[in-house]
Amino acid sequence: MRGQRYAVEVVETRLGWIEYCSIGQGAPVLFLHGGHSNCKERLCLKGFDREKYQLIIPSRPGYGNTPLDNNRTPREAAALIAGLIKYMGLESVVLYAISAGGPTAIAFAASFPGMTRKLILASAVTKEWLNKNERMYRVASLMFRPAIQGYSWTLIRAMSRLFPSITAKQFFCQFSSVKPHPLEKSDRFELIAALNRYSSNEGFLNDINQQGVDEEIACVNCPTLIIHSAHDNSVPIDHALFAKRMIENSRIEILLNEWGHLIWIGSDSEEAFRKIEQFIGE
Repeated sequence: MRGQRYAVEVVETRLGWIEYCSIGQGAPVLFLHGGHSNCKERLCLKGFDREKYQLIIPSRPGYGNTPLDNNRTPREAAALIAGLIKYMGLESVVLYAISAGGPTAIAFAASFPGMTRKLILASAVTKEWLNKNERMYRVASLMFRPAIQGYSWTLIRAMSRLFPSITAKQFFCQFSSVKPHPLEKSDRFELIAALNRYSSNEGFLNDINQQGVDEEIACVNCPTLIIHSAHDNSVPIDHALFAKRMIENSRIEILLNEWGHLIWIGSDSEEAFRKIEQFIGE
């Protein structure tokens, strides 16, 4: 990545404005980032050769400089993404969905099969995610609602600067069910670098209020890789197993990685990169 510039653009499509970043050249891979993220996401790009792939990261509706407007549902967000692909002059892409980006990717693959070469569901939400009666939902809807989220992230970033080890340990428990233990310095650095780019805007509250995409997932027929950690403490592995049952042309890879939900961090992340690249290249 060193020496390569990430150009961020905000463009107007038939269905509205969308922000995106593109880097590299070759086969197009479009990433649908998870919650709190945006087109400046970098973790998910690890393992990709920029001379072999064109890596495209749009900010999903409600994140970055992509307005939520009338693109609140996965199907509406998918249509906006399709508009971006047409704007870029591309015929089809490999769709790579991360965490809360899963419902939009599923809706896209179902609604635009001709534009979806392959689908990757990585630690992805594939059905209704948080129950409104659960503590996790109540805390998330309070901390990350639009009026408050800026203060929440300012506090998190301040804590990460002052107490990086403590902050990393706390977030590790949010992402992984592996017993807490001393974390590698390089892993802590990667996590904190990601946290410094995060912002919830209006997007995260919209994500946790999605109703699921059961109707759409039954219509997905492109080759699909479902890759998920058995130690995922953010999105239960039930989501991966559900996708495997519902998508006929799919295969599942279950990881036993240290960082659980964050399959891109840690020395064992190489296994995930290898499986994903192998799937794309087949």
